[in-house]
Amino acid sequence: MSTPSSTFSDAIWPAASSNMIVRNVVLAVAGSALITVCAKIQVPMWPVPMTMQLFAVLLVGLAYGSRLGFATVGLYLAQGAVGLPVFAAGGGLPYLMGPTGGFLFGFAAAAFAAGWLAEHGWGRPALRIFLAAVVGIALVYAIGVPWLANFYATAKGLAVDVALTKAVANGMTPFLIGDSVKAVLAAVILPTAWKWLGERKA
Repeated sequence: MSTPSSTFSDAIWPAASSNMIVRNVVLAVAGSALITVCAKIQVPMWPVPMTMQLFAVLLVGLAYGSRLGFATVGLYLAQGAVGLPVFAAGGGLPYLMGPTGGFLFGFAAAAFAAGWLAEHGWGRPALRIFLAAVVGIALVYAIGVPWLANFYATAKGLAVDVALTKAVANGMTPFLIGDSVKAVLAAVILPTAWKWLGERKA
C-alpha cells in the first residue's frame, strides 16, 4: 500500500502549524459554505440543468482528505437537517430523509473515498483526479438510486424491479453527462491549484 501523501489543504495550511481543532473547524465551515453556494448554482445542460453541489463535494474530498472531507460533508448535512436552507431546494429533516436523501448521504461517502484516494497519490495527476472523482460519483449513485427506488416501492406501491428501473431513469441517467463534466472540472482545477501553489513557493 502506498504511503499517505499530503493533501492540498495540508500544503496550504499544515496541520502542525497551528491548533489542529481550530484549523479543522475553519476548513470544515469554509467547505460546507462552498457546498451550500454550489448547491444553489444551476448550469443549463441537456437533459437536465446541472447544479454544482456534487462538484464542490468532490473538490472538498480531494483537497481535504478522507476524514476532514467526510466531516465537512457531515457538517453540511447537519446544517440541512436542522433546517438551514443549504440544499439545492431548501433544508430540514424531511428534505434530508426524503426521496433524494440517499444522494445527499452519498455525498459523505464520495468525499471520504475521493479524499482517501487523494491521500494515496490520486490528488495531483489530472487523470487520477478524474478517476477518483468518478469513484466518488459512483458511490453517490450506489447509495442514492436504491434509496430512491425504495421510496418508489414503499410510497408509490411499485414493484421492486419497476421501482429500481424508475429510480435509475430519474435519479441517474439524466445526470451522467453533467456529473462527468464535474469530474473533468475537478481534474482541471486541482492540478492548476497545485501548480499555482508550487509557483508561489518557488
